[in-house]
Amino acid sequence: MAILSDQDIIKYLDEGKISIEPLEDPGRQIQPSSVDLRIGNEFKGFRIIRKPCIDPLDKSDLESYMESFHLDEGEAFIIHPGEFALATTYEAVKLPDDLVARVEGRSSMGRLGITMHVTAGYIDPGFQGKITLEISNIGKMPVALYTGQRVCQIVFETMTTPSQRPYGHPDRDSKYMGQDKPVTSKIKQDYEIRDRKQTKLL
Repeated sequence: MAILSDQDIIKYLDEGKISIEPLEDPGRQIQPSSVDLRIGNEFKGFRIIRKPCIDPLDKSDLESYMESFHLDEGEAFIIHPGEFALATTYEAVKLPDDLVARVEGRSSMGRLGITMHVTAGYIDPGFQGKITLEISNIGKMPVALYTGQRVCQIVFETMTTPSQRPYGHPDRDSKYMGQDKPVTSKIKQDYEIRDRKQTKLL
């Protein structure tokens, strides 16, 4: 696998092989080997609930565990130390079946103690949609995040061959295809959880 350089990123964008919309300031957002992405205006945070744990086999809807926030222009989302929140990129991304991508935090955010993805920084070939960010504050001070602020970067890597069954393929359970806002975990749809739940019901 090889990482796309800035000139390859520009070429792929011009040819329509990859799409980043809206890419409003390519001259500033396109870096030597990545593209800076901005944070959107939709956030989700966990409610305080009286449950011992999050159990995928629980009948409760995981969506009910979280609260949604919409920010107006200029309004800040404050993430406190130890807190976790979901957000999305301002930009929607579309990948072909022969490229994968990774979301990495920007150094400027990391130095404030803010991580932009906990584990899910990998984007499959064929994915289309906004990227859900899993934001944590591992620092000592609350940090303000503003809509349109550059918070992460996307890196593109070529594959040895195109995927036979890319993300979104009819044979795949592509749970997050086309997402345009922060999406709560759909772990209940994982086949091993779904099958276990059905067995439990029997």
